[in-house]
Amino acid sequence: MKLTKLGTVGAIVAVGALALAGCAANEGGTPAPTGDSSEAPAVTLSGTIAGSGASSQGSAQTAWITAFQTANPGVTIEYDAAGSGAGREAFIGGGVAYAGTDSALNDDEIAGGFAGCVDDSFIQVPAFIDPIAVVFNIEGVTELNLDAATLAHIFKGDITDWSDPAIAALNDGWSVSGPITAVHRSDDSGTTKNFADYLFQVAPDVWDAKPADPFPYTTGTGAAKTSGVIDAVTNGTNTIGYASASAAGDLATAKIKVGDEFVGFTPEAAAAVVAESPAADNASETNLAIKIDRKTTDPTHYPLVLVSYIVACGEYADAEVAPVVKAYVSYITSEEGQAVAAETGAAPLSAEQIAAVQAVVDTIVAE
Repeated sequence: MKLTKLGTVGAIVAVGALALAGCAANEGGTPAPTGDSSEAPAVTLSGTIAGSGASSQGSAQTAWITAFQTANPGVTIEYDAAGSGAGREAFIGGGVAYAGTDSALNDDEIAGGFAGCVDDSFIQVPAFIDPIAVVFNIEGVTELNLDAATLAHIFKGDITDWSDPAIAALNDGWSVSGPITAVHRSDDSGTTKNFADYLFQVAPDVWDAKPADPFPYTTGTGAAKTSGVIDAVTNGTNTIGYASASAAGDLATAKIKVGDEFVGFTPEAAAAVVAESPAADNASETNLAIKIDRKTTDPTHYPLVLVSYIVACGEYADAEVAPVVKAYVSYITSEEGQAVAAETGAAPLSAEQIAAVQAVVDTIVAE
């Protein structure tokens, strides 16, 4: 079934009830997602599962795991924030029970199958929405406006000094000078792919490299993981980088041009653009990947955004792993789990998106 938007999911929601196994939290079971689970029996979970993937999920995963393990003391969950590419690779190879990724599985990855899943079955669902912040550290500067073309020129290495006329033209009274240090991810990163996708769609005359997890050019300075980019920008001089907005901390962040206005990131503006974006070309009833509308001219939208996904098996061979993964991902994507993600700076899924996602999570089974 091809969907036009994640929000247009009546057919998916109809495939199953929204009460998920293992989601009764009132008696020491798993934290309860939205919906009426009053008729579901309390379930005692136990077991250990491991996940790997997006470093942008690091803060949220830590908070989710803490809450989930508190409610389910018999469960141990480990998450290695190794990066989106490493997480997908580990999941594809059967090394972890689930992956977090800011870059949706591509056709080749799906066609190659999943070693840990029965019949290569998988689900891919949004975990949260996260603006990508353009962070910078320039002494005495707290505000910066950039359009996509100028941003692309900076990270491609065409603009190398803050005094460049293209930057001055976007910032009234600009008198800053000094060599630019543009910091990109050195590891395979879903954040990089989303950053590149924005530039490729909005400034294709400048950014001519197709979006991919590896940074495509040899210019600038590389740093591993989200934390590495933040550290390099924070501790450098005249630096600029890109990172999950939830990790930006006290760094100054640029506004990007949307239509005729310069727009800063907010969770609401990020969620708005995702809500109006179509499903990805390879989306299905169990693959809720989204193709983000980067070309919007609506200044209430922030198109430099990523959707962070959870990838798991549709069917697990291990009867002990399946219920833990199912309950944990159900918690992540519940109203309670989304509130936890929001506390880390992410934009939560809408009620309609939660319903669609949990209907998919409810299909997880053991062989």
